[in-house]
Amino acid sequence: MTAAAQPAAPYGGSAPGRPGDGPDQDVPRTIIVSATPGDRVFRGVLRLAGLSVFAIMGLIAFFLLLRGADAVRASGWSFLTEQRWQIAAHNFGIAAVLPDGVLIAVIALVIAVPVALCTAVFISEYAPVRLRAVLISLVDLMAAIPSIIYGLWGLFFLQPRIVGFSRWLSDHLGGVIPFLRVRTGGVASSYTSSTFIAGVVVSLMIIPIIASLSREVFSQAPQGEREGAYALGSTRWGMVRSVVLPFGKGGVIGAVMLGFGRAMGETIAVALIISPHFEVITHVLENGANSISSLIALRFGESDKLSLSALMAAGLVLFALTLLVNVAAGFVINRSRSGASTAD
Repeated sequence: MTAAAQPAAPYGGSAPGRPGDGPDQDVPRTIIVSATPGDRVFRGVLRLAGLSVFAIMGLIAFFLLLRGADAVRASGWSFLTEQRWQIAAHNFGIAAVLPDGVLIAVIALVIAVPVALCTAVFISEYAPVRLRAVLISLVDLMAAIPSIIYGLWGLFFLQPRIVGFSRWLSDHLGGVIPFLRVRTGGVASSYTSSTFIAGVVVSLMIIPIIASLSREVFSQAPQGEREGAYALGSTRWGMVRSVVLPFGKGGVIGAVMLGFGRAMGETIAVALIISPHFEVITHVLENGANSISSLIALRFGESDKLSLSALMAAGLVLFALTLLVNVAAGFVINRSRSGASTAD
């Protein structure tokens, strides 16, 4: 007696009852769709737009390299290690201003990131619908305020009122945290035009950027996972902590890095606040600070040919540093994309 013939499996799969049964063994069918002329034009425009970004970045780097070549030839590698800015004697470099600019940006991030994230979570998860629209408009309006307005506000309003807080930090925490100690304390002018004050002003400028981008990411958290967290008995904060924040991790990192780049390149507000000082700052509450962007702004009008070349070379270093930060941020974002930890 012969066995009954097994029916052929549909869609090209293996016959039932044999090893390898099931839909997982199905061979996907290749679908070939010819692109229409409109599709080809659209892809070409997108490809051209993407390549134009690389072209513009390359042209900026080439311009800075070309204009800064004279200063690089005159100073050599000492341009990265010299702390003086004496153009006539060929003793100039950015070893003092580059760390100070990074320090201002770090102080701004320390202040801005918690405030911006709390603002973003409140707007996207806690604020009433009517209030939410108002808050979104206010945050966007803060991002549109010119930097010179922040600088004037910091110079004439914030600085006289924050000196007392700086003195309190120095008196009570300076003995425990060395970089908060002011070595010439006792005089109010010792606490003005400091790295700390410049960082506070810059933090107000990057808070709306980080808050706006983070809020946009948080608002895209999957509604099904939100409801699932509530169904399991989670509180609203528990839902935010387990669903919204993990979903928006990659977007938050990108927003923070964008804010860092904005803080590194801030010019006018920092130039109005600081008292230029060519020395690596180790005490952030003391008078005196500097950054590459403010150095360029303050010295540009009085520069001769070699001085202008030195400023262009400093701008090239700032450009390269910002580019490296964004590349590193892109790598981190790719490893922790928004929604990766909540995906099925």
